[in-house]
Amino acid sequence: MNKFETILQDKPYILADGATGTNLFSMGLQTGNPPEPWNLIHTDRIRSLHQGFVDAGSDLFLTNSFGGTSFRLKLHNFEKQVFELNKAAAKIAREVADNADRLVVVAGSMGPTGEMIHPHGEMTSSQALSAFKEQAEGLVEGGVDVLWLETMYAIEELEAAVDAVKDFGLPVCATMSFDTAGKTMMGFTPANLANRAGELGLVGFGANCGVGASDLLATITDISRNTEKGTTVIAKANCGIPEYQDGAIVYTGTETVMADYVHLALNSGARIVGGCCGTSFSHVAAMRKAMDEHQMGDPPGLDQIIQMVGEMSVGSRAIFSGSDHRPAKKRLSRRPRSHKK
Repeated sequence: MNKFETILQDKPYILADGATGTNLFSMGLQTGNPPEPWNLIHTDRIRSLHQGFVDAGSDLFLTNSFGGTSFRLKLHNFEKQVFELNKAAAKIAREVADNADRLVVVAGSMGPTGEMIHPHGEMTSSQALSAFKEQAEGLVEGGVDVLWLETMYAIEELEAAVDAVKDFGLPVCATMSFDTAGKTMMGFTPANLANRAGELGLVGFGANCGVGASDLLATITDISRNTEKGTTVIAKANCGIPEYQDGAIVYTGTETVMADYVHLALNSGARIVGGCCGTSFSHVAAMRKAMDEHQMGDPPGLDQIIQMVGEMSVGSRAIFSGSDHRPAKKRLSRRPRSHKK
């Protein structure tokens, strides 16, 4: 049995990792530079990143390969090293996981290309499929347990990614990023994702990044009520809201807030819970303790969420209350910026 399938069978809840980019910045990564080349030139730092999350209690962590498609790597002249960089990302992660004193799962991170599929952009579905397949080949060769499509914003690109990885024989999970309107940048709702997940063959699905924990909990609530019982719902919230302080971006979430978020996420229907932008090793350690001590309760109400983890945007409130279930509309948008967690 695949290690991801084994851990799903063995554990009622699974703790994922925290931020990749945020923590690598503290290790010396410069803003604007891609983290993927570090899989070759700073393997010790990438190993330290993964080890930090394992030591903090993560059951599952993502490879350093979020921007590992040719489209993203081309921006830095690394497009000819797609296979090499992704294989290296997986091998480092595999080594850390295999040396752990418990079962730890390696998830091959695959982020969006940063391009729009025609007619909203110049990329074709075929080009997207080819890019994702090339990336997945490296990750699979390096030994990942599950392919993890994350921070997706357009269903067309998610469909292309799923089509690209379907024949590798590994479980596939996907998370989309929802904004303050309670939808992705391209107008896709949490309910839309829940309704498509089965058709796409996703073993787990949910949300990551977006805004803060409060808004992500609205997303998870909407996903959970549109899925069957026993579905593996994923929640990876940002660690509070980013603020500019003393020349640096600082996330406002404390260890206490992220621990409270774990309880709320589990009660909202999530089974895999982790952090995204700003989530450090100490946050994950607090989340581990919260998960270990968790006792299931009723789904939280709006007032409880706001009191424990912060204000919720108007759009997310509508999604949370179930008052906004209009079909997703395809709309033009600016080219998305790179996401480095």
